[in-house]
Amino acid sequence: MTVPNFWNPRSRGERVEAPQTGRAIRFLTDDEFPPLHFAGPDGNPTGFAVELARAVCEKLTITCTVQARRFDTLLDALDGRQGDVIAAAIPLTAHVREKFLATRPYFRWPARFAARTDKGLPVPSAATLAGRSVGVMGGSAHAAYLKVFFPKAVPKEFLDLAAAEGALKRGEVDYLFADGLNLALYVGGQEAETCCALIGGDYLENRYFGEGIGLITRQEDAALSRALDDALQRVWDDGKYTELYLRFFPVSPF
Repeated sequence: MTVPNFWNPRSRGERVEAPQTGRAIRFLTDDEFPPLHFAGPDGNPTGFAVELARAVCEKLTITCTVQARRFDTLLDALDGRQGDVIAAAIPLTAHVREKFLATRPYFRWPARFAARTDKGLPVPSAATLAGRSVGVMGGSAHAAYLKVFFPKAVPKEFLDLAAAEGALKRGEVDYLFADGLNLALYVGGQEAETCCALIGGDYLENRYFGEGIGLITRQEDAALSRALDDALQRVWDDGKYTELYLRFFPVSPF
């Protein structure tokens, strides 16, 4: 099991304390995107991003609340001061950074290859993919990346990921190249029936697959953002990040 490390040990400095607000820090999330954030058996928000936020609050010794809202309303709710921090899978784009602050990424979206386990296919490379069929989502960043870095592969485009996964399971394509999180959920799930596995390494080029996700705050809350960043580093250092990652990602997308 590979657990990603997004922190630079040389960047550690003095401990940053959270600003004293006199009230609980309000985290906003969505409850329909497992395993990052979803409604638990008791109806309360949970998931990797949510439990990581709770671990950060423990490190900062501050009281926090977590409220679930519809995903497409989270940034507006933060801007409208209906919460203080977003802990959800909102990509860190230039548009988001124009208006908000964010910690360093605590999760990224790796691209991965998957293949049937019974074919004995080689680890993907520019040479080994020559002449082999690779399923991709049409018009996606993955299709563009495949064209540039694996030019001799034979792409087969699909309109949706479920169709591409089905084609891989039936052996209609040699490989599938897509978002690593979705592929990890597929190969580890019942629908795949243990047909397939991730193969080769992860691909994290920002210009194709983005910067990932971090804890998002308003620009005026720079002190809070710095404290959250420092706490994320300490959550990694003491092993809590790894504990949560292993709990919510039974098959690692990395």
